[in-house]
Amino acid sequence: MASAAPPILPVSSAGGASTAASSAPSISVPALRLFLSRLSESARRSLAHRRPWWELLDRSAFARPENLSDAASRLRKNLAYFRVNYLAVLAAALALSLLSHPFSLLLLLTLLAAWAFLYLFRAPDSAPLVLFGRQFSDREVLAGLVLLTLFVVFLTSIGSIIMSALTIGAAVVCVHGAFRMPEDLFLDDQDPGVAAGGLLSFLGGASASSAAAVRI
Repeated sequence: MASAAPPILPVSSAGGASTAASSAPSISVPALRLFLSRLSESARRSLAHRRPWWELLDRSAFARPENLSDAASRLRKNLAYFRVNYLAVLAAALALSLLSHPFSLLLLLTLLAAWAFLYLFRAPDSAPLVLFGRQFSDREVLAGLVLLTLFVVFLTSIGSIIMSALTIGAAVVCVHGAFRMPEDLFLDDQDPGVAAGGLLSFLGGASASSAAAVRI
């Protein structure tokens, strides 16, 4: 009597699905979490050094400068004293300009998300990016993101919107700094570079910490 043939097991497509899923880049959650925490900490530390807004808008302290040299001297002193407030003014001008152009804001957020998910916070053990059956190395992904950024910034309206907002914000800061008399201000020379080391320090420090977290 012939022995019965073993049953044929159905071939599952889970392996193929997992292979396809593994080709998609995965984000490094610890690096992203570390970057966001450093960003939040830097913002809180910088905003803690802002001057009172009533002091910035004190009408009794405004007077026309005597000459260009006097205006430049006032501007230099006011920049040192109100640096965090002035950065907030620039950020507000940029935010209002982008909010008034929702399509450009959406395009900019999409570009930032592409940088975050495809390059900055990719997990070190994630599979290479595969598009249309072609595998792309990290260098090719970086080159593509750079070209995409140049296209979005210089060949769309985003670049002009950002430059216009920063120009308007800088003009407001310069006019205020030139007409605000700094004689009644106490310039704290013991805390130099708060703006550079506070609001913007996360760009260098958090990136280095994120890279260390990715290596770990």
